[in-house]
Amino acid sequence: MWFFVRGVRVLPRGLARAAGAGIASVAYRALGRLRRVGARNLELAFPEKTAAEQEAILRSVYRNLGYLLAEFCKMPDYTAESASRFIRYEGLENYLRAREKGRGVLVLTGHLGAWELSSFYHSLMGMPMGMVIRRLDNPLVDAFVNRIRCQHGNRVIHKDDFARGLIASMRAGETVGILMDTNMTPPQGVFVPFFGVQACTASGMARIAAKTEAAVVPGFLLWEESEQKYVLRFGEELEVVRTGDAEQDAVVNTAHFTAAIEGYIRQYPEQWLWMHRRWKTRPPGEAGIY
Repeated sequence: MWFFVRGVRVLPRGLARAAGAGIASVAYRALGRLRRVGARNLELAFPEKTAAEQEAILRSVYRNLGYLLAEFCKMPDYTAESASRFIRYEGLENYLRAREKGRGVLVLTGHLGAWELSSFYHSLMGMPMGMVIRRLDNPLVDAFVNRIRCQHGNRVIHKDDFARGLIASMRAGETVGILMDTNMTPPQGVFVPFFGVQACTASGMARIAAKTEAAVVPGFLLWEESEQKYVLRFGEELEVVRTGDAEQDAVVNTAHFTAAIEGYIRQYPEQWLWMHRRWKTRPPGEAGIY
């Protein structure tokens, strides 16, 4: 991996992205199991689309992942000035307004667009944040990847220290990004609609937001083809329901957050990680999807 990163790093950014897209094209053809999962997910999410339209989306997803791989390899050399040539903010005032409240900010995000580059760019611009991350299986690779992620002040909060780390961060008025679009299992996950299908979804963000009164702001770094730029888009702060019934509030707020993620995916379906088995965990008694 080190040699690969170094090799791509020396290429001009355009060539690096082309190389990443080439690798992704090979992966699309070679990794049949993941391709089939992606096709099944698109059938569930967009039944109104033709098979050809769904396949076109899936091919674009792989190309986007290739671009993201290239950007990650190039990230160690990016500066605020160089990165701002192909990244811009939209809705930054939404984030700053939430941060000024002083109770911490939870950035609601997912595997959409260039998620690795989003927090990195935010730190380059002088606004480092925490990131809730699952440890990689290889500790050497995990350390290598985290060194890049944290090069400009970001910090990692591992999922095995999720609750304590998040509560401490919110009490300190810090910002933490959470990828909230992966399959979970009970009791950490609750079932809420996602593209009209019940999906077991992490409720930790909703519980922490209710407990700490932190602000919840959607944030995604999305590729805009017409501009040939990424846009780091912060949405308006999301309402957090607090009725006093902690369990019911967790479900309601998790559903609300998930609907917000779905809204962004519907706008940019070719940039979401459809190869993830998002609907793997089923409600009791329901047949498996995959």
